[in-house]
Amino acid sequence: MASGTAEREAALDMIDKHRPMDAKGGKRRITLGGDKGFDVAGFVDELRKREVTPHVAVQDHLTKTGKRRKTKIDDRTTRHPGYTISQRIRKRIEEVFGWVKDIGGQAKTKFRGRDRVR
Repeated sequence: MASGTAEREAALDMIDKHRPMDAKGGKRRITLGGDKGFDVAGFVDELRKREVTPHVAVQDHLTKTGKRRKTKIDDRTTRHPGYTISQRIRKRIEEVFGWVKDIGGQAKTKFRGRDRVR
């Protein structure tokens, strides 16, 4: 059953399982890139607890009621040049997925199951 949090939960699991070690055997600080769907207070807080820098797109658009959405991505992250670079690279990746869906015909597959889709 879809809960709307599966991608964020999977990201945290992958971080916990596959985080690289530094030369001293400790966990190395990493970044995590993502779209606006990852700009959620609980998720960003979990990343910071794990010492992961959230390079996610800022969700600051107006809601239907005219209020500005609150973002957890603050100046601690956005002031660094690495954040700008991450967002530029993320956009390039999103363009590939957009092409696959619009032009490549994979918006909806006619098969079910991983083996058949492959």
